[in-house]
Amino acid sequence: MKASRLVVAVAVAGSLCLAGCGGGSGGGREDRASAGDERTLKAFDINPQPRDKVKDGGTLRWGINEFPSQWNRNHVDGNLAMAAVVSNALLPTPFVSNEKAEISPDRNYLVDAKVTAQRPKQVVTYTLNPKARWSTGQPITWADYQAQWQALNGKNADFHIASSTGYQDIEKVARGKDDYEVVVTFARPFGDWQSLFGPLLPASTNKTPATFNNAWLNKIPVTAGPFKFGGFDQTAKTITVVRDNAWWGNRAKLDRIIYRSSEQDSLIGAFSNGELDIIDVGPSAPDYSRAKTTAGAQVRQAAGPDFRHFTFNGSSELLKDRNVRQAIQLGINRQAIAQSDLQGLDWPIALLNNHFFMNTQEGYQDNAGNLGVYNPDRARQMLDAAGWKLSGAVRQKNGKPLDLRFVVPSGVQISKSEGELAQTMLAQIGVKLTIKAVPSDDFFTKYVIPGNFDITPFAYIGTPFPISSSYGIYANSADGKTWNANFGRTGSAAIDQAMSEAGQSLDPVRARTQTNEADELIWQEVNVLPLYQRPQNVAARQTLANVGARGFYDIRYEDIGFTG
Repeated sequence: MKASRLVVAVAVAGSLCLAGCGGGSGGGREDRASAGDERTLKAFDINPQPRDKVKDGGTLRWGINEFPSQWNRNHVDGNLAMAAVVSNALLPTPFVSNEKAEISPDRNYLVDAKVTAQRPKQVVTYTLNPKARWSTGQPITWADYQAQWQALNGKNADFHIASSTGYQDIEKVARGKDDYEVVVTFARPFGDWQSLFGPLLPASTNKTPATFNNAWLNKIPVTAGPFKFGGFDQTAKTITVVRDNAWWGNRAKLDRIIYRSSEQDSLIGAFSNGELDIIDVGPSAPDYSRAKTTAGAQVRQAAGPDFRHFTFNGSSELLKDRNVRQAIQLGINRQAIAQSDLQGLDWPIALLNNHFFMNTQEGYQDNAGNLGVYNPDRARQMLDAAGWKLSGAVRQKNGKPLDLRFVVPSGVQISKSEGELAQTMLAQIGVKLTIKAVPSDDFFTKYVIPGNFDITPFAYIGTPFPISSSYGIYANSADGKTWNANFGRTGSAAIDQAMSEAGQSLDPVRARTQTNEADELIWQEVNVLPLYQRPQNVAARQTLANVGARGFYDIRYEDIGFTG
């Protein structure tokens, strides 16, 4: 996936996953996962092969665990990892990341970009590749950048955006010396400016709220990549993309990619039966074992900015009291859940005690304090103090039981298992947890995004930009109603201030300090409860090259293919 702002995406994490959220530069390097663990984690594992070793032609059959309906990834409903897995073959992103989280221009779209002024205001000048064209034949110009800023800057609430991070800091986007020079002037400094404008959409679909919200609904109207849109098959649940011969970059090796959507527990069967060439296994030990023993296949494993977590819905009647959220967090044994999830995956078991940085990243520090420690006795005391008194097995207040809905996507065994473990733990403090399985395709759009849950598990998939990619997850609501990508629906001015200062700092050391200050405050708020840095486990045919467990590395779709 290409580096971008926050992407709420479902990537097959054993539960649905949000992509582009959380992570930070410096974490792509090989490193040990935790003190005392001698295993070295790979930065990426994609079977890298030079293009001349990759065959021309062929069809790649790629299993995904969701069939998105909204294909505008900047829309709150389209901010999904599976949408990114498909559309990264089709759409422009100005910058790409290597496995070390080092950012460089994607020369197919961007010749150069640099900060051309810092005072009195930060100015970034982009030089676009004049060969780059939309599938309509229109060139990609400064006007596309301007329209994207206007759609995403948060000034018009009718644009249902995933996040305004970075765009809200821009004062203007103007034409430079010609149509292929973009001059972006910031009202406030923004250190992660390279995270912006990816994926870039054409001005025609960013111009009005109506086109922004609806032009990409069950449609992919325009492309500008090594592949172009081939078609949807709603019955077979497939999305086909085909080589675009009008592409000006290296010719795509594959003839086509067919993405097939199925519930997570069906994907491994289809892979083992030879019906699929690549799937994300997620943190499922049985699937991991089955994939490893599939003839002609391998599991590619890497460390990335991906983490498993529980989101607590602070707008829920039962969880609106922060003390109650803190108590329930203290009643969850994260270590036991991590051990259960990761058993059999050949992955170090280390709790994650930071919302922005992974254990392997520069800047990581444990900010959880006492709130990160399993403490059922203190949990009971806090619930008593909050007025939730034990009545039989379940606490009540004003005649209402403390019965929480734990919403999981159907077909994702790990989510169900996490719910069952949490159910047993919380019963010990007088809290009832009711597991509600919902269709995978509805999990985000009908439950997580609208706030139709009390607690829910999934994984966030990060980018090389720790603050800007995660900002939207923790940003406070301006009106108390519009939460965009903050599914926990809690926040504070102090958290926003710390994140803003981190985002505006051009000094990475100071930015990391401010990021950790924000993290300490988020632990108090109990919005997202981190569990562990999750392994990227991707099952692939041994002959499949240049794709797999990518870490921070942005896949070059034109280079994917088979060696034999």
